[in-house]
Amino acid sequence: MKLVLLMTGKTDQAWIRDGVAEYGKRISRYSRFEIVTLPEVKKSGNSTVGRVKEKEAEKILSYLKSDDHAVLLDEHGKGYSTLEMAAWLQSAMMLPVKRIVFIIGGPWGFDPSVTARANHVISLSRLTFSHQVVRLLFAEQLYRILSVNAGDPYHHE
Repeated sequence: MKLVLLMTGKTDQAWIRDGVAEYGKRISRYSRFEIVTLPEVKKSGNSTVGRVKEKEAEKILSYLKSDDHAVLLDEHGKGYSTLEMAAWLQSAMMLPVKRIVFIIGGPWGFDPSVTARANHVISLSRLTFSHQVVRLLFAEQLYRILSVNAGDPYHHE
């Protein structure tokens, strides 16, 4: 099983890039892992937020394979504790799919077409974070979850 973190647009801040890269290396100890960054869709003068989300959706949907298990990271998704998320991921990794693709959208959220394609929608918190910060938060949480499932001492409960 391969885990993929799919993001829209480059990470602007070096400290976030460095943190995501560090957790990416750590995650790779537990699972095949890839970070994919799709080109950013910028909101130009006359484009609407809806149009930007549609263009992002086209890129996201064209990346996904029909047998991918797509997981959106969205504030309206289901909330989990770390241990609950670890249990969910452990069972998701038993699915008859080759990849679980975790998707972080752009600053405007997801187009309904992406939400319709999702197999699961997860919220990291009831708080709102920038789509840039979510990258680092999720990378750390994915590492934490995998370490829990491996029985390693990173997580303290």
